[in-house]
Amino acid sequence: MQIKKAVITSAGRSQRGLPLQTLVDRDGITKSALQVIIEEAVAAGITDIGIVLAPGDQQAYATAAGAKAEMLSFIEQPQPTGYGHALYCARQFVGNEPFLHLVSDHLYLSSGDKRCAAQLVEVARAESCSVSAVQATRESMLPYYGTVGGRRVQNIGNLYEVETVAEKPTPTEAEQNLIVPGLRAGHYLCFFGMHVLTAAVMEILGELIAQSSGGAMVQLSPALAKLAGRERYLAMELAGHRHNIGVKYGLLIGQLALALDGKDREEVLMDLLELMGGREGRRKT
Repeated sequence: MQIKKAVITSAGRSQRGLPLQTLVDRDGITKSALQVIIEEAVAAGITDIGIVLAPGDQQAYATAAGAKAEMLSFIEQPQPTGYGHALYCARQFVGNEPFLHLVSDHLYLSSGDKRCAAQLVEVARAESCSVSAVQATRESMLPYYGTVGGRRVQNIGNLYEVETVAEKPTPTEAEQNLIVPGLRAGHYLCFFGMHVLTAAVMEILGELIAQSSGGAMVQLSPALAKLAGRERYLAMELAGHRHNIGVKYGLLIGQLALALDGKDREEVLMDLLELMGGREGRRKT
Protein backbone atom coordinates (compact mmCIF):
# COMPACT_ATOMS: atom_id res chain seq x y z
CA MET A 1 0.00 0.00 0.00
CA GLN A 2 1.85 3.06 -1.30
CA ILE A 3 0.77 6.46 0.05
CA LYS A 4 2.40 9.29 -1.87
CA LYS A 5 -0.40 11.83 -2.16
CA ALA A 6 -2.04 14.06 0.44
CA VAL A 7 -5.15 16.23 0.38
CA ILE A 8 -5.47 19.30 2.61
CA THR A 9 -8.97 20.78 2.82
CA SER A 10 -9.18 24.52 3.35
CA ALA A 11 -12.28 25.83 1.63
CA GLY A 12 -14.57 26.40 4.62
CA ARG A 13 -15.68 29.95 5.35
CA SER A 14 -14.36 29.88 8.91
CA GLN A 15 -11.25 27.93 7.95
CA ARG A 16 -9.75 29.47 4.83
CA GLY A 17 -7.76 32.25 6.52
CA LEU A 18 -6.23 30.12 9.28
CA PRO A 19 -3.48 28.40 7.23
CA LEU A 20 -2.20 31.83 6.20
CA GLN A 21 -1.45 32.85 9.79
CA THR A 22 2.21 33.01 10.76
CA LEU A 23 3.79 31.14 13.65
CA VAL A 24 7.27 30.46 14.98
CA ASP A 25 7.91 26.75 14.46
CA ARG A 26 9.88 24.39 16.71
CA ASP A 27 13.07 25.23 14.82
CA GLY A 28 12.65 28.91 15.72
CA ILE A 29 11.80 29.91 12.14
CA THR A 30 8.73 31.98 11.30
CA LYS A 31 6.40 30.08 8.97
CA SER A 32 2.79 30.06 7.90
CA ALA A 33 0.57 27.44 9.50
CA LEU A 34 0.24 26.02 5.97
CA GLN A 35 3.99 25.44 5.78
CA VAL A 36 3.95 23.66 9.15
CA ILE A 37 1.18 21.34 7.91
CA ILE A 38 2.92 20.69 4.58
CA GLU A 39 6.12 19.74 6.41
CA GLU A 40 4.10 17.27 8.48
CA ALA A 41 2.96 15.55 5.28
CA VAL A 42 6.42 15.57 3.69
CA ALA A 43 7.89 13.89 6.79
CA ALA A 44 5.48 10.99 6.13
CA GLY A 45 6.89 10.43 2.63
CA ILE A 46 4.29 12.44 0.73
CA THR A 47 5.47 13.82 -2.62
CA ASP A 48 2.28 15.40 -4.05
CA ILE A 49 -0.20 17.56 -2.16
CA GLY A 50 -3.59 18.76 -3.32
CA ILE A 51 -5.14 21.71 -1.50
CA VAL A 52 -8.89 22.18 -1.75
CA LEU A 53 -9.65 25.88 -1.44
CA ALA A 54 -12.23 28.53 -2.21
CA PRO A 55 -12.17 30.27 -5.60
CA GLY A 56 -9.72 33.17 -5.64
CA ASP A 57 -7.50 31.88 -2.82
CA GLN A 58 -4.82 30.21 -4.93
CA GLN A 59 -2.29 33.05 -4.99
CA ALA A 60 -2.51 33.64 -1.23
CA TYR A 61 -1.91 29.95 -0.57
CA ALA A 62 0.95 29.72 -3.05
CA THR A 63 2.62 32.64 -1.28
CA ALA A 64 2.00 31.11 2.17
CA ALA A 65 3.50 27.79 1.03
CA GLY A 66 6.80 29.45 0.13
CA ALA A 67 9.35 27.08 -1.39
CA LYS A 68 6.93 24.15 -0.96
CA ALA A 69 4.45 25.68 -3.46
CA GLU A 70 6.01 23.69 -6.32
CA MET A 71 4.71 20.41 -4.88
CA LEU A 72 1.13 21.67 -4.58
CA SER A 73 -1.90 21.22 -6.82
CA PHE A 74 -4.74 23.68 -6.20
CA ILE A 75 -8.30 22.35 -6.38
CA GLU A 76 -11.26 24.72 -6.14
CA GLN A 77 -14.51 23.92 -4.34
CA PRO A 78 -16.93 26.13 -6.32
CA GLN A 79 -19.50 26.39 -3.51
CA PRO A 80 -19.10 25.80 0.26
CA THR A 81 -21.27 22.67 0.34
CA GLY A 82 -19.60 20.78 3.17
CA TYR A 83 -16.42 19.10 4.30
CA GLY A 84 -17.21 15.83 2.55
CA HIS A 85 -17.89 17.64 -0.71
CA ALA A 86 -14.60 19.52 -0.37
CA LEU A 87 -12.70 16.25 -0.07
CA TYR A 88 -14.63 14.80 -3.02
CA CYS A 89 -13.41 17.68 -5.19
CA ALA A 90 -9.95 16.03 -5.01
CA ARG A 91 -11.14 12.70 -6.48
CA GLN A 92 -9.33 13.21 -9.80
CA PHE A 93 -6.15 14.25 -8.01
CA VAL A 94 -6.00 11.06 -5.91
CA GLY A 95 -7.42 8.70 -8.54
CA ASN A 96 -7.64 5.14 -7.22
CA GLU A 97 -4.74 5.54 -4.79
CA PRO A 98 -4.94 5.66 -0.98
CA PHE A 99 -4.05 9.10 0.32
CA LEU A 100 -3.21 11.03 3.46
CA HIS A 101 -5.79 13.65 4.41
CA LEU A 102 -5.10 16.59 6.70
CA VAL A 103 -7.29 19.51 7.73
CA SER A 104 -5.82 22.98 7.52
CA ASP A 105 -6.95 24.29 10.91
CA HIS A 106 -4.99 21.80 13.04
CA LEU A 107 -1.36 21.68 14.10
CA TYR A 108 0.11 18.31 15.00
CA LEU A 109 2.78 17.71 17.64
CA SER A 110 4.37 14.32 18.17
CA SER A 111 5.42 13.24 21.65
CA GLY A 112 8.15 10.99 20.20
CA ASP A 113 10.76 10.94 17.47
CA LYS A 114 8.32 10.08 14.68
CA ARG A 115 5.96 12.77 13.38
CA CYS A 116 2.21 12.16 13.75
CA ALA A 117 1.50 11.72 10.03
CA ALA A 118 4.45 9.32 9.71
CA GLN A 119 3.02 7.18 12.53
CA LEU A 120 -0.36 7.03 10.81
CA VAL A 121 0.99 6.26 7.34
CA GLU A 122 3.19 3.48 8.73
CA VAL A 123 0.20 1.71 10.31
CA ALA A 124 -2.00 2.17 7.22
CA ARG A 125 0.69 0.57 5.07
CA ALA A 126 1.08 -2.32 7.48
CA GLU A 127 -2.68 -2.94 7.80
CA SER A 128 -3.56 -2.11 4.16
CA CYS A 129 -6.74 -0.25 5.07
CA SER A 130 -8.11 3.16 5.94
CA VAL A 131 -6.94 4.48 9.31
CA SER A 132 -8.14 7.63 11.07
CA ALA A 133 -6.08 9.26 13.78
CA VAL A 134 -8.05 9.86 16.99
CA GLN A 135 -7.39 11.42 20.37
CA ALA A 136 -9.14 10.76 23.66
CA THR A 137 -11.10 13.98 24.12
CA ARG A 138 -13.20 15.27 27.00
CA GLU A 139 -16.96 15.41 26.60
CA SER A 140 -17.12 19.23 26.53
CA MET A 141 -15.21 19.26 23.21
CA LEU A 142 -17.64 16.97 21.36
CA PRO A 143 -19.26 19.90 19.47
CA TYR A 144 -15.98 20.43 17.60
CA TYR A 145 -15.14 16.92 16.36
CA GLY A 146 -16.33 13.82 14.60
CA THR A 147 -16.27 10.89 17.03
CA VAL A 148 -15.84 7.13 16.57
CA GLY A 149 -17.14 4.14 18.45
CA GLY A 150 -15.56 0.71 18.31
CA ARG A 151 -13.41 -1.80 20.09
CA ARG A 152 -9.70 -2.24 20.69
CA VAL A 153 -7.76 -4.47 18.33
CA GLN A 154 -6.62 -7.44 20.39
CA ASN A 155 -3.14 -7.03 21.89
CA ILE A 156 -2.65 -3.55 20.35
CA GLY A 157 -3.50 -0.85 22.88
CA ASN A 158 -3.72 2.15 20.54
CA LEU A 159 -5.60 0.63 17.59
CA TYR A 160 -9.40 0.26 17.27
CA GLU A 161 -11.80 -1.42 14.86
CA VAL A 162 -14.24 1.34 13.93
CA GLU A 163 -17.89 0.35 14.18
CA THR A 164 -19.64 3.71 13.99
CA VAL A 165 -18.90 7.39 13.35
CA ALA A 166 -20.93 10.44 14.42
CA GLU A 167 -20.38 14.06 13.45
CA LYS A 168 -20.20 16.37 16.50
CA PRO A 169 -22.47 14.20 18.67
CA THR A 170 -24.35 15.43 21.72
CA PRO A 171 -23.14 14.08 25.09
CA THR A 172 -26.28 11.92 25.26
CA GLU A 173 -25.67 10.44 21.81
CA ALA A 174 -22.02 9.81 22.65
CA GLU A 175 -22.90 8.09 25.91
CA GLN A 176 -25.40 5.84 24.17
CA ASN A 177 -23.44 4.92 21.04
CA LEU A 178 -19.78 5.92 21.24
CA ILE A 179 -18.34 4.69 24.52
CA VAL A 180 -15.10 2.78 23.93
CA PRO A 181 -14.06 0.35 26.67
CA GLY A 182 -10.84 1.36 28.38
CA LEU A 183 -11.15 5.15 28.01
CA ARG A 184 -11.45 7.43 31.03
CA ALA A 185 -15.00 8.32 32.04
CA GLY A 186 -16.29 11.33 30.12
CA HIS A 187 -13.77 10.89 27.29
CA TYR A 188 -14.38 9.79 23.68
CA LEU A 189 -12.28 9.00 20.62
CA CYS A 190 -12.52 12.15 18.53
CA PHE A 191 -10.88 12.75 15.18
CA PHE A 192 -7.37 14.13 15.16
CA GLY A 193 -7.82 15.91 11.81
CA MET A 194 -5.67 13.34 10.03
CA HIS A 195 -6.66 10.23 8.04
CA VAL A 196 -5.27 7.74 5.55
CA LEU A 197 -8.19 6.85 3.28
CA THR A 198 -8.74 4.42 0.43
CA ALA A 199 -10.47 5.29 -2.83
CA ALA A 200 -13.65 3.69 -1.43
CA VAL A 201 -14.24 6.91 0.53
CA MET A 202 -14.47 8.91 -2.72
CA GLU A 203 -16.97 6.39 -4.08
CA ILE A 204 -19.13 6.71 -0.96
CA LEU A 205 -18.93 10.51 -1.02
CA GLY A 206 -20.05 10.46 -4.65
CA GLU A 207 -23.09 8.40 -3.63
CA LEU A 208 -23.97 10.80 -0.80
CA ILE A 209 -23.64 13.81 -3.11
CA ALA A 210 -25.88 12.16 -5.70
CA GLN A 211 -28.51 11.52 -3.01
CA SER A 212 -28.39 15.05 -1.59
CA SER A 213 -30.67 17.82 -2.74
CA GLY A 214 -29.11 20.78 -4.53
CA GLY A 215 -26.85 22.82 -2.25
CA ALA A 216 -27.18 20.45 0.72
CA MET A 217 -24.13 20.15 2.95
CA VAL A 218 -22.26 16.85 2.58
CA GLN A 219 -20.04 15.94 5.52
CA LEU A 220 -17.23 13.40 5.83
CA SER A 221 -18.38 11.57 8.97
CA PRO A 222 -21.45 9.91 7.32
CA ALA A 223 -19.16 8.63 4.57
CA LEU A 224 -16.77 7.19 7.14
CA ALA A 225 -19.68 5.55 8.95
CA LYS A 226 -20.61 3.83 5.67
CA LEU A 227 -16.97 2.91 5.09
CA ALA A 228 -16.93 1.00 8.39
CA GLY A 229 -19.74 -1.18 7.03
CA ARG A 230 -18.01 -1.92 3.71
CA GLU A 231 -14.39 -2.64 4.51
CA ARG A 232 -11.92 -2.82 7.37
CA TYR A 233 -11.49 0.62 8.90
CA LEU A 234 -9.27 1.39 11.89
CA ALA A 235 -8.73 4.27 14.29
CA MET A 236 -5.37 4.92 15.90
CA GLU A 237 -4.39 6.91 18.96
CA LEU A 238 -1.13 8.57 17.97
CA ALA A 239 1.79 9.45 20.21
CA GLY A 240 1.07 13.15 19.98
CA HIS A 241 -1.57 15.86 20.20
CA ARG A 242 -3.57 17.98 17.81
CA HIS A 243 -4.20 21.66 18.36
CA ASN A 244 -7.25 23.17 16.69
CA ILE A 245 -6.26 26.72 15.76
CA GLY A 246 -9.81 27.50 14.72
CA VAL A 247 -11.29 27.57 18.23
CA LYS A 248 -11.12 30.41 20.76
CA TYR A 249 -7.46 30.99 21.73
CA GLY A 250 -6.58 28.09 19.41
CA LEU A 251 -3.87 29.98 17.54
CA LEU A 252 -2.33 31.13 20.83
CA ILE A 253 -2.36 27.59 22.31
CA GLY A 254 -0.96 26.17 19.07
CA GLN A 255 1.89 28.67 19.12
CA LEU A 256 2.66 27.92 22.77
CA ALA A 257 2.68 24.19 22.01
CA LEU A 258 5.15 24.68 19.16
CA ALA A 259 7.35 26.92 21.30
CA LEU A 260 7.42 24.53 24.25
CA ASP A 261 8.31 21.67 21.91
CA GLY A 262 11.11 23.59 20.21
CA LYS A 263 14.65 24.81 20.63
CA ASP A 264 13.58 27.96 22.49
CA ARG A 265 11.65 26.05 25.16
CA GLU A 266 13.64 27.35 28.15
CA GLU A 267 13.40 30.98 27.05
CA VAL A 268 9.64 30.67 26.51
CA LEU A 269 9.16 29.01 29.90
CA MET A 270 11.06 31.83 31.62
CA ASP A 271 8.91 34.44 29.86
CA LEU A 272 5.73 32.60 30.87
CA LEU A 273 6.86 32.40 34.50
CA GLU A 274 7.63 36.12 34.52
CA LEU A 275 4.25 36.88 32.98
CA MET A 276 2.40 34.74 35.53
CA GLY A 277 4.46 36.15 38.40
CA GLY A 278 3.64 39.68 37.34
CA ARG A 279 -0.08 38.93 37.26
CA GLU A 280 0.03 37.34 40.72
CA GLY A 281 1.88 40.35 42.07
CA ARG A 282 -0.71 42.77 40.70
CA ARG A 283 -3.53 40.72 42.24
CA LYS A 284 -1.95 40.89 45.70
CA THR A 285 -1.58 44.66 45.54
